[in-house]
Amino acid sequence: MTHPSTEQPLAVAETNSTQEIKYGEREIQAGRLITFPNPRIGRRYHINITLPEFTCKCPFSGYPDFATIDVTYIPDQRVVELKALKLYINSYRDRYISHEESANQILDDLIAACDPLEITVKADFTPRGNVHTVIEATHTKS
Repeated sequence: MTHPSTEQPLAVAETNSTQEIKYGEREIQAGRLITFPNPRIGRRYHINITLPEFTCKCPFSGYPDFATIDVTYIPDQRVVELKALKLYINSYRDRYISHEESANQILDDLIAACDPLEITVKADFTPRGNVHTVIEATHTKS
């Protein structure tokens, strides 16, 4: 391949299809929410987790969206493992998903994984285009 104005060969960038997938990318792809037994079953206590580096893509524009995700829950039988949660959250970085759907999907997945007594997921998105969005989704076990 040559550049039209100079007839010099162009360097062809190596693509991801020929590069080995990085270990972090493999962990994210293989990641799933993992739980362990609640060490204090019967005691109502809150677990607060802040994930300040959430990112996804706007399904309309393709622009990146950034947020801080706050998860607060009262565990029942199971507690979510933090490294697994980190990898799970990182799996959103290339997904085209709305603010509303991302907060609700995270909530649904955490409910499925650890079935807490109560849980709130708050997604506080960085302002873009003079618009600041905060989505808060909650669930109480019946």
